[in-house]
Amino acid sequence: MNIYDFSVKDAKGNMVYLSEYRGKVLLIVNTATGCGFTPQYEGLQDLYEKYKEKGFEILDFPCNQFAGQAPGTEEEIVDFCQSRYGVTFRQFAKIEVNGKNEAPLYTFLKKQKGGLLGDNIKWNFTKFLVDKDGNIIERFAPTVKPEKLDEKINNLL
Repeated sequence: MNIYDFSVKDAKGNMVYLSEYRGKVLLIVNTATGCGFTPQYEGLQDLYEKYKEKGFEILDFPCNQFAGQAPGTEEEIVDFCQSRYGVTFRQFAKIEVNGKNEAPLYTFLKKQKGGLLGDNIKWNFTKFLVDKDGNIIERFAPTVKPEKLDEKINNLL
């Protein structure tokens, strides 16, 4: 099994097969609109604008599991991100990243790259960097700002 075997729903409820991202460098992030890390959307958008033409994609998965910091519908979340941070990368339906209802994609990501304190996602804006072949290269804590990933993304491209 690899990352390209998964399918997820986008913010509009459409099924998206991750195989469509084959050959691209990915940054997969669980996000929230009411989190202390929410301003990282700005840095994520900067990275996306800088590298999208070279085959870089950000996959944004809102998650309301951490202190209810992603309230609202998918449409409200997309509107917030676009109006506040100018987000143009693809946003997906809300998911759970831990527990009995966690998304299978996140079960896979956590098995590939456990965190420092175990496998569970500790908070919003945990990031997974994926190479062009679908290998999970590295996991980054929420405190790691997007701009700190610039060199790593550039090297994978």
